[in-house]
Amino acid sequence: VQLQASGGGLVQAGGSLRLSCAASGRTFSSYVMGWFRQAPGKEREFVAAIGWSGSRIYYQDSVKGRFTISRYNAKNTVYLQMNSLKPEDTAVYYCAAASVVAAVDDPNLYDYWGQGTLVTVSS
Repeated sequence: VQLQASGGGLVQAGGSLRLSCAASGRTFSSYVMGWFRQAPGKEREFVAAIGWSGSRIYYQDSVKGRFTISRYNAKNTVYLQMNSLKPEDTAVYYCAAASVVAAVDDPNLYDYWGQGTLVTVSS
């Protein structure tokens, strides 16, 4: 599976962005998809994940109520709608895919990664 993330950019605090992650391959619908982010000088951290059918969704506490993860299996794409952005959301955002994952917030359990897209939130 190859993943291509896009949609990052510069936005003012309180603004919105929608990230997309397009996947190649015909087995996209069988993967758990996750979004992670990494700020300068910090470790990569979990943001959100969605199960293969979209019925199971998980968020990091700091983004609950502001971010929404969704997927459209027919287009092999997963999205991250980010609203009410804060300067502390500034990071490179990565999408990832896992065939089997015991803990959706553990980046070591994901099999495939996109190249990342930079989100910068100005105050």
